Amino acid sequence: MQKTLSERDQAVIWHPYTQMQSAPAPVAIVRGEGALLFDEAGNTHLDATSSWWVNIHGHAHPHITARLAEQAARLHHVIFAGYTHEPAVALAEKLLPILPGTQQKLFYSDNGSTAVEVALKMTIQYWQNKGQRRTRLLAFHNAYHGDTFGAMSVSARSVFTRAFDPYLFEVTFLDLPGAGNIDALLAQVDQLADDTAAFIFEPLVQGAGGMVMYEAAWLDKLLAHCRRKGILLIADEIMTGFGRTGPDFAMHALQTGPDIITLSKGLTGGTVAMGVTTCTNEIYEAFLSDNKLHTLFHGHSFTANPLTCAIALASLELFLDPGCRQQRARIETRHRAYAETLAKRAEVKNVRMLGTILAFEVITPGQDSYINNLAGFLAQWFKERRVMLRPLGNTLYILPPYCITDGQLDQVYEAIDGLLEALPE
Repeated sequence: MQKTLSERDQAVIWHPYTQMQSAPAPVAIVRGEGALLFDEAGNTHLDATSSWWVNIHGHAHPHITARLAEQAARLHHVIFAGYTHEPAVALAEKLLPILPGTQQKLFYSDNGSTAVEVALKMTIQYWQNKGQRRTRLLAFHNAYHGDTFGAMSVSARSVFTRAFDPYLFEVTFLDLPGAGNIDALLAQVDQLADDTAAFIFEPLVQGAGGMVMYEAAWLDKLLAHCRRKGILLIADEIMTGFGRTGPDFAMHALQTGPDIITLSKGLTGGTVAMGVTTCTNEIYEAFLSDNKLHTLFHGHSFTANPLTCAIALASLELFLDPGCRQQRARIETRHRAYAETLAKRAEVKNVRMLGTILAFEVITPGQDSYINNLAGFLAQWFKERRVMLRPLGNTLYILPPYCITDGQLDQVYEAIDGLLEALPE
């Protein structure tokens, strides 16, 4: 008998964030359309989390598909050291002007973690090139910036990093800013400023940390103080970028602009992997020198792949269309109404939303954590009902592609209501 795709997978594949000994067989997806994915048995699965927050326009979008086909007929790849091509230049020309602050140069990589690695290297070497010894990095408690070693180092020590903690470099972690602690945070920055190279942060929402949301005004005050102390600011907009928090980019809600921005996920509309790190001219010019050691020695084999750049351009065209903003506003309105209903339920706490992100905690008698016993029950409940909601411990969140219909949103809300009725004692 011919094996299913899922069975073939189990013979050869090691999946991410998965304990392979106990994990159920993966669902084999064969195609996608809009907010729906179709498995090998013909069942539909509603993608309510944008397949790890990447898909903003829907699966197999015809505009992106057409642009990919056009580019594939011309050029697949070329080395990006000493050579260039139209899609890479055109994407940078179109993306930089819409970013927060004064971003003027763009460095290509291939995913969110590598975009963070590039940003960290830029800031550390920036100070070396200027002949100043600033080596400390600041980040927030509960942060998550990726799974490569530099990105893990500026992330919270957690179940994600535990096996590697002895190998991570030292970082000073700050509390999230708020009315009750802002003065203490500013004083802490004063004490650390002289040897601090940069501060990396997820603006307004800490994603993998549990969709933790905090206010723009307090972050702005903290960033402005860091700026006065000469600390470079790295805005990690890998998850928050491209409209997830309401404005086009989360940093648009602040007055203080970043020195560096990292982007990935929605950059290509969730089609292929890509990362970019953008910076101001001040950062860039610190690497211009007759001294070859002032060069940023970083690159990837598939840096600025033409196919990927063409896809990102197509996604950006869709994102800048007024219809996309209308879709985002519609989702926000629907989320807000459902959040009011959800907040009245005894089974949940801390209902919160920002832009198209709606999150809350399912109350559990044990400790809230990524690996609590409730997490597996939540994941399996939604998987069986073919609604793709992947919990972060006991935190449930909806972060859908912008093309999701009102009827599909109702389906997600109804699945959550059903879950709350069926919670184990």
